[in-house]
Amino acid sequence: MKIDGACLCGYLRYEADINPDRVAICHCTSCQTESASAFRVAVLVRKENFRLLAGTPKVYVKSSEAGRPRALSFCPECGTALHGSDPVDTQWYSLRLGTARQRAELPPKIQIWCRSRLPWLAGLSTAREMQTQGEPPK
Repeated sequence: MKIDGACLCGYLRYEADINPDRVAICHCTSCQTESASAFRVAVLVRKENFRLLAGTPKVYVKSSEAGRPRALSFCPECGTALHGSDPVDTQWYSLRLGTARQRAELPPKIQIWCRSRLPWLAGLSTAREMQTQGEPPK
């Protein structure tokens, strides 16, 4: 499947050919921290199937929860996460699907690092829903 996307400010733009069956949710604590959320949704894409069309990402190398070095690429202007990869032998990118224009068409097929999944995720169906932000609390 062909997808395209951009960071929040539009400085980074890309296109990629992906396999929708490789869409995953990662619950590791690193993804929770990096995404500032409960998990990250990503898809594995071969390096040759990813094309950066505009911009140059900033890269931060860290140690993964599994102990391997990971290069995290993000927009130097707005901070949007773009992808993660091996910093030396980059053959695959873990492309952050929040940046893809087609993200609504790409449901996750697997969840990983579930031992770190936040326990309250299972109860979200009981949370009050609002279609927009609504009024700020008083």
